[in-house]
Amino acid sequence: MNTYKLNINNKEVEVEAVPDMPLLWILRDHLELTGTKFGCGAGVCGACTVLINNEAVRSCLMKVSACINKKIISIEGLSENGTHPVQVAWNEENVPQCGYCQSGQIMAVVGLLNANKQPTEEEINETMNQIYCRCGTYHRIKKAINNAISSINK
Repeated sequence: MNTYKLNINNKEVEVEAVPDMPLLWILRDHLELTGTKFGCGAGVCGACTVLINNEAVRSCLMKVSACINKKIISIEGLSENGTHPVQVAWNEENVPQCGYCQSGQIMAVVGLLNANKQPTEEEINETMNQIYCRCGTYHRIKKAINNAISSINK
């Protein structure tokens, strides 16, 4: 076991782990930040998406040893009280059904908007096609994304 100093949700934390432990398990098991979900464990479904240096990343594939000197934001650290524009838009459009993939979806959208404040419909579709959702609320998701874009660009 090694000790790692990580910057998670703007706080310095120390965790003991083997070097190849996925960041997902550091968040969920070591730090009890359970908003980031385990879905497939293969980086396919997107339920485990977090931000690393403002980019959307699958935490199930990211080794803890690769997270040193990086800024990690989980859904819990996106805003203290759910007021990030994407979270507000998600609530206004009543997007979630089961909610399992919602943190991954939100973090994917935030990662997209961090890189591009005015993404095209194609870029939005490309980003969201990487998150598997079984609920079928896609029309609400798309409306929420467009609302968040409008809010961010005011």
